Amino acid sequence: MHDYELLQRYLEGERNFSGVDLSNLHLLGANLTEIALNQAKLVNANLTSAYLASANLERANLTGANLSQAFLYRANLVSAKMQGGNLTNADLTKADLRGALLVRANLQGAKLSGAQLAGVNLREANLHGVNLRGADLRGINLRSANLTGANLSWANLSGARLSGAKLHDAVLTDVKLQGAYLNGVDLSGFDLSGVDLSEAKLNGADLRHTNLTGANLREARLKLANLLLAILQAAHLGGADLAEATLDGATLVRSLYTDETRFPEGFEPTKLGAVWLMAEPLMA
Repeated sequence: MHDYELLQRYLEGERNFSGVDLSNLHLLGANLTEIALNQAKLVNANLTSAYLASANLERANLTGANLSQAFLYRANLVSAKMQGGNLTNADLTKADLRGALLVRANLQGAKLSGAQLAGVNLREANLHGVNLRGADLRGINLRSANLTGANLSWANLSGARLSGAKLHDAVLTDVKLQGAYLNGVDLSGFDLSGVDLSEAKLNGADLRHTNLTGANLREARLKLANLLLAILQAAHLGGADLAEATLDGATLVRSLYTDETRFPEGFEPTKLGAVWLMAEPLMA
Protein backbone atom coordinates (compact mmCIF):
# COMPACT_ATOMS: atom_id res chain seq x y z
CA MET A 1 0.00 0.00 0.00
CA HIS A 2 1.24 3.49 -0.81
CA ASP A 3 1.23 6.31 1.76
CA TYR A 4 -1.27 8.42 -0.22
CA GLU A 5 -3.68 5.46 -0.44
CA LEU A 6 -3.55 4.94 3.33
CA LEU A 7 -4.12 8.62 4.05
CA GLN A 8 -7.00 8.83 1.56
CA ARG A 9 -8.76 5.81 3.03
CA TYR A 10 -8.22 7.17 6.55
CA LEU A 11 -9.75 10.53 5.55
CA GLU A 12 -12.75 8.64 4.18
CA GLY A 13 -13.31 7.12 7.63
CA GLU A 14 -11.55 3.79 7.40
CA ARG A 15 -9.61 2.93 10.55
CA ASN A 16 -8.76 -0.78 10.38
CA PHE A 17 -5.44 -1.44 8.66
CA SER A 18 -4.39 -4.41 10.73
CA GLY A 19 -1.84 -6.72 9.14
CA VAL A 20 -1.12 -4.32 6.24
CA ASP A 21 2.44 -3.96 4.91
CA LEU A 22 3.40 -0.28 5.26
CA SER A 23 7.17 -0.76 5.28
CA ASN A 24 9.26 2.22 4.16
CA LEU A 25 6.21 4.50 3.91
CA HIS A 26 6.59 8.24 4.59
CA LEU A 27 3.86 9.38 6.97
CA LEU A 28 5.64 12.36 8.45
CA GLY A 29 3.25 14.47 10.54
CA ALA A 30 0.20 12.39 9.54
CA ASN A 31 -2.87 12.50 11.79
CA LEU A 32 -3.77 8.85 12.38
CA THR A 33 -5.64 9.04 15.68
CA GLU A 34 -7.18 5.72 16.79
CA ILE A 35 -5.95 3.91 13.70
CA ALA A 36 -5.75 0.11 13.96
CA LEU A 37 -2.32 -1.08 12.82
CA ASN A 38 -2.11 -4.18 14.96
CA GLN A 39 0.21 -6.78 13.43
CA ALA A 40 0.97 -4.36 10.59
CA LYS A 41 4.43 -4.27 9.03
CA LEU A 42 5.99 -0.81 9.40
CA VAL A 43 9.66 -1.68 8.98
CA ASN A 44 11.73 1.48 8.42
CA ALA A 45 8.56 3.57 8.11
CA ASN A 46 8.92 7.33 8.64
CA LEU A 47 6.37 8.38 11.27
CA THR A 48 8.19 11.49 12.45
CA SER A 49 5.80 13.81 14.33
CA ALA A 50 2.87 11.55 13.42
CA TYR A 51 -0.23 11.87 15.60
CA LEU A 52 -1.01 8.35 16.81
CA ALA A 53 -3.01 8.95 19.96
CA SER A 54 -4.88 5.79 21.08
CA ALA A 55 -3.59 3.94 18.01
CA ASN A 56 -3.59 0.15 18.10
CA LEU A 57 -0.07 -1.02 17.23
CA GLU A 58 -0.20 -4.29 19.13
CA ARG A 59 2.34 -6.78 17.73
CA ALA A 60 3.18 -4.36 14.92
CA ASN A 61 6.63 -4.66 13.36
CA LEU A 62 8.23 -1.21 13.69
CA THR A 63 11.82 -2.37 13.35
CA GLY A 64 13.99 0.61 12.40
CA ALA A 65 10.98 2.93 12.19
CA ASN A 66 11.36 6.65 12.81
CA LEU A 67 8.90 7.75 15.49
CA SER A 68 10.80 10.78 16.67
CA GLN A 69 8.47 13.43 18.15
CA ALA A 70 5.48 11.16 17.44
CA PHE A 71 2.44 11.61 19.68
CA LEU A 72 1.60 8.15 21.03
CA TYR A 73 -0.56 9.09 24.00
CA ARG A 74 -2.41 5.97 25.23
CA ALA A 75 -1.23 4.02 22.19
CA ASN A 76 -1.36 0.22 22.36
CA LEU A 77 2.18 -1.03 21.67
CA VAL A 78 1.86 -4.37 23.44
CA SER A 79 4.49 -6.80 22.12
CA ALA A 80 5.40 -4.39 19.31
CA LYS A 81 8.80 -4.89 17.67
CA MET A 82 10.71 -1.60 17.71
CA GLN A 83 14.32 -2.69 17.85
CA GLY A 84 16.64 -0.02 16.50
CA GLY A 85 13.74 2.41 16.29
CA ASN A 86 14.05 6.18 16.70
CA LEU A 87 11.73 7.41 19.47
CA THR A 88 13.60 10.55 20.44
CA ASN A 89 11.30 13.09 22.07
CA ALA A 90 8.28 10.86 21.38
CA ASP A 91 5.31 11.30 23.70
CA LEU A 92 4.49 7.84 25.10
CA THR A 93 2.48 9.13 28.04
CA LYS A 94 0.18 6.36 29.33
CA ALA A 95 1.11 4.15 26.38
CA ASP A 96 0.93 0.38 26.87
CA LEU A 97 4.36 -1.04 26.05
CA ARG A 98 4.07 -4.35 27.87
CA GLY A 99 6.31 -6.96 26.26
CA ALA A 100 7.56 -4.56 23.60
CA LEU A 101 10.95 -5.17 22.00
CA LEU A 102 13.05 -1.99 22.11
CA VAL A 103 16.56 -3.40 21.83
CA ARG A 104 18.98 -0.63 20.77
CA ALA A 105 16.09 1.81 20.37
CA ASN A 106 16.75 5.52 20.90
CA LEU A 107 14.35 6.98 23.48
CA GLN A 108 16.37 10.05 24.43
CA GLY A 109 14.01 12.76 25.61
CA ALA A 110 10.93 10.51 25.33
CA LYS A 111 7.98 11.06 27.69
CA LEU A 112 7.05 7.86 29.52
CA SER A 113 4.91 9.16 32.36
CA GLY A 114 2.28 6.59 33.27
CA ALA A 115 3.44 4.18 30.55
CA GLN A 116 3.08 0.44 31.19
CA LEU A 117 6.54 -1.08 30.82
CA ALA A 118 6.26 -4.57 32.31
CA GLY A 119 8.36 -7.08 30.41
CA VAL A 120 9.83 -4.50 28.02
CA ASN A 121 13.21 -5.37 26.51
CA LEU A 122 15.34 -2.20 26.49
CA ARG A 123 18.72 -3.89 26.16
CA GLU A 124 21.32 -1.43 24.82
CA ALA A 125 18.60 1.22 24.44
CA ASN A 126 19.41 4.91 24.75
CA LEU A 127 17.40 6.36 27.65
CA HIS A 128 19.64 9.35 28.25
CA GLY A 129 17.84 11.86 30.45
CA VAL A 130 14.52 9.98 30.38
CA ASN A 131 12.10 10.59 33.25
CA LEU A 132 11.09 7.24 34.77
CA ARG A 133 10.22 8.67 38.17
CA GLY A 134 8.01 6.26 40.07
CA ALA A 135 7.75 3.86 37.12
CA ASP A 136 7.02 0.16 37.62
CA LEU A 137 10.06 -1.45 35.99
CA ARG A 138 10.01 -4.80 37.74
CA GLY A 139 11.92 -7.44 35.78
CA ILE A 140 12.69 -5.07 32.93
CA ASN A 141 15.70 -5.79 30.69
CA LEU A 142 18.03 -2.77 30.71
CA ARG A 143 21.30 -4.60 30.12
CA SER A 144 23.94 -2.24 28.71
CA ALA A 145 21.30 0.50 28.38
CA ASN A 146 22.33 4.16 28.51
CA LEU A 147 20.57 5.64 31.55
CA THR A 148 22.91 8.60 31.90
CA GLY A 149 21.06 11.43 33.63
CA ALA A 150 17.82 9.42 33.83
CA ASN A 151 15.43 10.10 36.72
CA LEU A 152 14.71 6.79 38.44
CA SER A 153 13.53 8.22 41.74
CA TRP A 154 10.98 5.96 43.45
CA ALA A 155 11.06 3.59 40.47
CA ASN A 156 10.55 -0.10 41.18
CA LEU A 157 13.43 -1.97 39.54
CA SER A 158 13.05 -5.16 41.55
CA GLY A 159 14.48 -8.05 39.55
CA ALA A 160 15.53 -5.72 36.73
CA ARG A 161 18.52 -6.64 34.60
CA LEU A 162 20.91 -3.68 34.69
CA SER A 163 24.28 -5.37 34.23
CA GLY A 164 26.47 -3.19 32.04
CA ALA A 165 24.04 -0.25 32.19
CA LYS A 166 25.43 3.30 32.22
CA LEU A 167 24.02 5.18 35.21
CA HIS A 168 26.27 8.25 35.34
CA ASP A 169 24.39 11.23 36.83
CA ALA A 170 21.17 9.16 37.13
CA VAL A 171 18.86 10.03 40.03
CA LEU A 172 18.25 6.96 42.22
CA THR A 173 16.46 8.47 45.22
CA ASP A 174 14.47 5.77 47.07
CA VAL A 175 14.71 3.42 44.09
CA LYS A 176 13.82 -0.25 44.71
CA LEU A 177 16.50 -2.68 43.54
CA GLN A 178 15.55 -5.88 45.33
CA GLY A 179 16.93 -8.85 43.40
CA ALA A 180 18.19 -6.58 40.60
CA TYR A 181 21.13 -7.63 38.41
CA LEU A 182 23.83 -4.97 38.76
CA ASN A 183 26.96 -7.01 38.10
CA GLY A 184 29.88 -4.78 37.14
CA VAL A 185 27.81 -1.57 37.23
CA ASP A 186 29.52 1.69 38.17
CA LEU A 187 27.67 3.11 41.18
CA SER A 188 30.65 4.93 42.62
CA GLY A 189 29.75 8.06 44.57
CA PHE A 190 25.99 7.45 44.41
CA ASP A 191 23.69 8.17 47.33
CA LEU A 192 21.95 4.84 47.91
CA SER A 193 21.12 5.45 51.55
CA GLY A 194 18.12 3.42 52.66
CA VAL A 195 17.79 1.70 49.28
CA ASP A 196 16.51 -1.89 49.16
CA LEU A 197 19.27 -3.95 47.52
CA SER A 198 18.36 -7.22 49.19
CA GLU A 199 19.26 -10.24 47.04
CA ALA A 200 20.73 -7.91 44.42
CA LYS A 201 23.57 -9.19 42.26
CA LEU A 202 26.42 -6.69 42.61
CA ASN A 203 29.40 -8.90 41.82
CA GLY A 204 32.29 -6.79 40.59
CA ALA A 205 30.29 -3.56 40.99
CA ASP A 206 32.12 -0.27 41.55
CA LEU A 207 30.82 1.11 44.85
CA ARG A 208 33.73 3.34 45.78
CA HIS A 209 32.64 6.27 48.00
CA THR A 210 29.01 5.11 47.66
CA ASN A 211 26.67 6.10 50.47
CA LEU A 212 24.86 2.92 51.57
CA THR A 213 23.80 4.20 54.99
CA GLY A 214 20.86 2.13 56.21
CA ALA A 215 20.69 0.21 52.94
CA ASN A 216 19.20 -3.26 52.91
CA LEU A 217 21.87 -5.60 51.53
CA ARG A 218 20.55 -8.83 53.00
CA GLU A 219 21.57 -11.81 50.84
CA ALA A 220 23.17 -9.44 48.31
CA ARG A 221 25.97 -10.81 46.14
CA LEU A 222 29.02 -8.51 46.31
CA LYS A 223 31.87 -10.78 45.29
CA LEU A 224 34.85 -8.78 44.03
CA ALA A 225 32.88 -5.54 44.49
CA ASN A 226 34.92 -2.41 45.16
CA LEU A 227 33.64 -0.75 48.34
CA LEU A 228 36.67 1.47 48.92
CA LEU A 229 35.66 4.24 51.36
CA ALA A 230 32.00 3.22 51.02
CA ILE A 231 29.63 4.23 53.81
CA LEU A 232 27.84 1.15 55.12
CA GLN A 233 26.79 2.64 58.43
CA ALA A 234 23.69 0.87 59.83
CA ALA A 235 23.39 -1.17 56.64
CA HIS A 236 21.94 -4.68 56.90
CA LEU A 237 24.50 -7.19 55.64
CA GLY A 238 22.80 -10.35 56.89
CA GLY A 239 23.75 -13.22 54.58
CA ALA A 240 25.53 -10.89 52.14
CA ASP A 241 28.43 -12.34 50.13
CA LEU A 242 31.38 -9.93 50.33
CA ALA A 243 34.04 -12.53 49.59
CA GLU A 244 37.03 -10.92 47.87
CA ALA A 245 35.37 -7.51 48.04
CA THR A 246 37.52 -4.42 48.63
CA LEU A 247 36.50 -2.82 51.94
CA ASP A 248 39.50 -0.57 52.58
CA GLY A 249 38.40 2.55 54.43
CA ALA A 250 34.74 1.49 54.45
CA THR A 251 32.53 2.67 57.32
CA LEU A 252 30.65 -0.18 59.01
CA VAL A 253 29.57 1.44 62.28
CA ARG A 254 26.28 -0.15 63.47
CA SER A 255 26.03 -2.27 60.32
CA LEU A 256 24.49 -5.68 60.95
CA TYR A 257 25.88 -9.04 59.90
CA THR A 258 25.14 -12.70 60.60
CA ASP A 259 26.98 -15.99 60.58
CA GLU A 260 25.96 -16.35 56.94
CA THR A 261 27.63 -13.06 55.96
CA ARG A 262 30.83 -13.69 54.01
CA PHE A 263 33.66 -11.19 54.41
CA PRO A 264 37.12 -11.23 52.79
CA GLU A 265 39.52 -13.64 54.47
CA GLY A 266 40.95 -12.16 57.67
CA PHE A 267 38.47 -9.25 57.75
CA GLU A 268 37.18 -8.43 61.24
CA PRO A 269 33.95 -6.40 60.96
CA THR A 270 33.56 -5.82 64.71
CA LYS A 271 36.76 -3.78 64.75
CA LEU A 272 35.00 -1.34 62.44
CA GLY A 273 31.89 -1.13 64.63
CA ALA A 274 29.75 -3.75 62.90
CA VAL A 275 27.24 -5.62 65.03
CA TRP A 276 26.78 -9.39 64.90
CA LEU A 277 23.22 -10.68 64.88
CA MET A 278 22.99 -14.04 66.62
CA ALA A 279 19.95 -14.91 64.49
CA GLU A 280 17.79 -13.14 61.94
CA PRO A 281 14.51 -11.87 63.43
CA LEU A 282 11.45 -13.82 62.33
CA MET A 283 9.46 -12.14 59.56
CA ALA A 284 6.10 -10.79 60.70
